[in-house]
Amino acid sequence: MALKNNEARYGSVAMTLHWLIALGVIANIGVGLYFADMPNSDPSKFELTQLHKSIGLTVLVLSVLRVLWRLINPIPPLPTTMSPTLKWMAHASHFLLYFLILAIPFTGWLLVSASPLGLPTMYFGWFEWPHLPGFADMTRQAKHVWQHNFGAAHVFLAWSAIALIPIHVGGALYHHFVRRDAILKRMLPGTRVEGPA
Repeated sequence: MALKNNEARYGSVAMTLHWLIALGVIANIGVGLYFADMPNSDPSKFELTQLHKSIGLTVLVLSVLRVLWRLINPIPPLPTTMSPTLKWMAHASHFLLYFLILAIPFTGWLLVSASPLGLPTMYFGWFEWPHLPGFADMTRQAKHVWQHNFGAAHVFLAWSAIALIPIHVGGALYHHFVRRDAILKRMLPGTRVEGPA
């Protein structure tokens, strides 16, 4: 399989980034929902929080790479049989997904960086991930305000992803089973796509 995208399908780089990011986002939504209601006294909450942060930072790095790859490697065009409304919906949902896969982990990083507790982020236990600059010299009160705002944004964006992901998956399944075009197959490894979707 080619590394780059072509007129018919996505290349192996775009596919790999897509599925790794998808797995990371879904895993982190699950972990986040699981530990959100845990009491702070539960010793496993700290470990789950560290895991959540590590996965989120991985998603952020992979998402930056994916956006850069998309800028230098155009995606396959949508089928000419799609109506302008469907094309607009597809482009809008993809734009929102790109925004969310960058904004959710970035607001999480901001949230951790602004925390008055100043707890380190141990990236999968391998090394300490640095906090974003600009918060170290703030008072605890100022940090608390920023932490609250970033936390609210992080939760809102996460719930937006929870709402949008089923729409994205549903759209792919609609193309595969109802329209019977190659939209889904061109992002699946090991499938054959003849010509444009």
